[in-house]
Amino acid sequence: MRYLIKLFLYARPYWGYLAGATFSVLAVTALNLTAPLIIRELINCIQSPAGNALQQLNVLGLLLILIYIFRSVFQFFSRHLNHVAAWLLVRDMRSRVYDHLQRLSLRYFQDRQTGDLMSRNINDTGNFEVMIAHAIPDSLANILMLLGVTAILMWLNFRLALLTMLPMPLLVYLVAVYARKVRPAFRRQQEKLGELNATLQDNLSGMREIQAFTQEKRESRTIYERAHGHATATITAVRMMAVYHPGVELLAASGNVIVVWLGGRLVLGESMQLADLMAFLLYLGMFYQPIQTLSRVSEDIQNALAGADRVFALLEQEPEVKEKPGAKPLRITKGRITFAGVGFSYVDGQPVLQDIDLEIKGGETIAIVGPTGVGKTTLVSLLPRFYDPTEGTIFIDGVDIRTVTLASLRSQISLVLQDVFLFNGTVMENILYGRPDATVDQVIAAARAACAHEFIERLPQGYDTQIGERGVKLSGGQKQRLAIARALLRDTPILILDEATSSVDTQTEKQIQTALANVIRGRTTLIIAHRLSTVKKADRIVVLANGRIREIGTHDELLAAGGLYSQLCAAQFAEDDHMLPEELVSS
Repeated sequence: MRYLIKLFLYARPYWGYLAGATFSVLAVTALNLTAPLIIRELINCIQSPAGNALQQLNVLGLLLILIYIFRSVFQFFSRHLNHVAAWLLVRDMRSRVYDHLQRLSLRYFQDRQTGDLMSRNINDTGNFEVMIAHAIPDSLANILMLLGVTAILMWLNFRLALLTMLPMPLLVYLVAVYARKVRPAFRRQQEKLGELNATLQDNLSGMREIQAFTQEKRESRTIYERAHGHATATITAVRMMAVYHPGVELLAASGNVIVVWLGGRLVLGESMQLADLMAFLLYLGMFYQPIQTLSRVSEDIQNALAGADRVFALLEQEPEVKEKPGAKPLRITKGRITFAGVGFSYVDGQPVLQDIDLEIKGGETIAIVGPTGVGKTTLVSLLPRFYDPTEGTIFIDGVDIRTVTLASLRSQISLVLQDVFLFNGTVMENILYGRPDATVDQVIAAARAACAHEFIERLPQGYDTQIGERGVKLSGGQKQRLAIARALLRDTPILILDEATSSVDTQTEKQIQTALANVIRGRTTLIIAHRLSTVKKADRIVVLANGRIREIGTHDELLAAGGLYSQLCAAQFAEDDHMLPEELVSS
């Protein structure tokens, strides 16, 4: 009920549509209740004709036609307005869920499958349409019909009406038991659907790996198991329906038998008119039909509420990274970055970073190196507040980054990550992603700086070439250069390069390094790299080991110091003049 009230409040912009639909439902109900009374008068007119019987028949027939015409009109408005309100609400809820997902911290997504989140945003919210456009209006219409028919039956024949109520306690009990048991069954069904969607999404994204490792049969079995789990959960819910609906119909039929048997005796005994019995039977069909409909509607409501459980559970998730009340926009003037006693852990008791004290001057280029898993990527991820430190504070130009708005902070930091993500669109759209208002000339200039312009010109449609999902039509080096162009076009005072040249050959890397030398001038740049040509040009090099800063200095200073950096470089020189040793490959 709590989620139903929440959903109704979310639908507030469309209460006008719902009010119009509700009025139409009331009109349809009133017309449905009136029609059998007209038929009753027609039978009386035929059974006991008066002098103007023919005229009465014409008037009653015309009145009946008008009732059916107006009923059709109001049925149209009821269904149309309810559907308009329902689909607009579904649209809003899907957008609301997506917006909330964007506000959640990256840690939330580490333990969630994409397919399950998609299922909540699409399938579970889609069930709201069934509830708003069908279940709730049908419940209202049938409850009103039940009340109206009950009153009329009492008016026609009180004793007979009481006898028709005999199955009611059993019907109420059946509905209550069904509602209590079916909702968990439908929730289980939707959870299984989420698991199936998640596995499908993973497999479709990793189709190259599946084929490369010849795991088609294994993954086919996995999909079958997920599909079987969903089918089994659905069959369990359907089995409950298969028991419930015939039970309701059996109890309704028993009421009909009582009325036909006892009503026939009353007519034969002349204590009840035939017209009244016919009207009673017509209303009796209208009495049990709402009960049967309510049994079906309760199934739809339980299904929708099971989806609401999952949707609102997501919406109630609080982001770990939040803006403080009164947060102000950040204005970067120098680009000075300070890590003061910073520590971080993904899991309590298992620190990834400890006691990080680092002062980075405005416009300085810092290279961060270290063994795999020492927290290099984690360290730079703290700067745009993808995560918050568990200890210590980070300052930009002397301002605690937790006191500024997230948008103002992130809009002044550009990133090029090792795992490049490109959107399904054109080359132009992907480069423009961080700065949609840039001109074509600016896009081309950024592409030239990233050494991407030449290969883009060779593509079938140049900058208008569709690159496919995640840039599947491009090589790793081409995707990397597009990501660099995207970051350069954004032209922010802080630049983060996380293995930005890892997927390019040595010759291309040299071209990019030449371009980057001009681009990084005047900006604060943090570079995670393992190639010596990239690292040695940095103003300072920070060596991480076991989550702590082991050494800091220039390339020459660290070599002269004879510490870890010097030892690793010496070991690597024996194999390759251009690469740092394997131990320095970044995480």
